[in-house]
Amino acid sequence: MDGTPHIVSDVMTHTVAAVGRRAPFKEIVQLMQDWQISALPVIEGEGRVVGVVSEADLLPKEELRDNPDAAYLQLRQPVDVAKADALAAGDLMSSPAITIRADATLAEASRAMAQEGVKRLPVVDEVGLLAGVVSRADLLKVFLRGDDKIADEVRREIVSHLFPPPASTLEVEVHDGVATLTGRIHDTHLVPVAARLVRSVEGVVDVRFDLARETAEQVETAE
Repeated sequence: MDGTPHIVSDVMTHTVAAVGRRAPFKEIVQLMQDWQISALPVIEGEGRVVGVVSEADLLPKEELRDNPDAAYLQLRQPVDVAKADALAAGDLMSSPAITIRADATLAEASRAMAQEGVKRLPVVDEVGLLAGVVSRADLLKVFLRGDDKIADEVRREIVSHLFPPPASTLEVEVHDGVATLTGRIHDTHLVPVAARLVRSVEGVVDVRFDLARETAEQVETAE
């Protein structure tokens, strides 16, 4: 995983389980158990994603199967009560499905998961067909990048352009994802820009500057 930015197709799971609208309740549960997942895309035709059925969609059948009284049913959403009687994926699924494009950035996928409150997203190609699934765990893979690779990218893509020698001399070290830039720079106004760019490098946890004393004073004044 070299280079930035990475996209969803770089980290997603390409081989995924999916069901059709007519998939029965017990088959859905069995697939979730077999694949150790909490949700399944529901597809039709050549693979167009029409919904997602999750553990949350299945639980009303267990919760409401012992005929709770009317007062309790009134506290539940009508859709949950309906799902308690559902027998197939088409009636159980949440629709329309929240999906993400395979060429979306990891940041876009992260925002979509946060906004929708989901742990997994079906990934679709340019024509809307199922291409894979991306999970929260997949998005965290960027933090497995080695410190040496991160440091090389910061030097090559950021420092060499913003702070070229001999006017500036900066060393880059990365430890546990924390990038530290040490040395002297000519244009202190570029420090906030550099900080933002370094943080955008995938795998970076934080960025710090350890500048020469007079440079540090200039940076503090500039900010």
